Amino acid sequence: MAKISTRPWDAAEHLETDEDMAAYLEAALEDGDPALIFAVLGDIARAKGMTGIARNAGLGRESLYKALSPGGNPRFATVLKVVRTLGLQLRAAPARGSTNQ
Repeated sequence: MAKISTRPWDAAEHLETDEDMAAYLEAALEDGDPALIFAVLGDIARAKGMTGIARNAGLGRESLYKALSPGGNPRFATVLKVVRTLGLQLRAAPARGSTNQ
């Protein structure tokens, strides 16, 4: 039997358009898990080029990798800088099923 070769799946390799990236981030925001949101931002930054994103956000490349890595805990200001540099926006909408008035 032939040996099967595999490699880890990398989301960054499949994020080709700004619409793909926005939809990916939107799904993570809907999930609401901060670690997932940071990981998604890292995937998008790698898809666009981590070095350039870090430079344009005014951060060191290693600092950005660390902030968006599992266990990373970036400041909200850092998240906003990265999102803006990625050409994306965070938006607010009423929660589904919300009855607060």
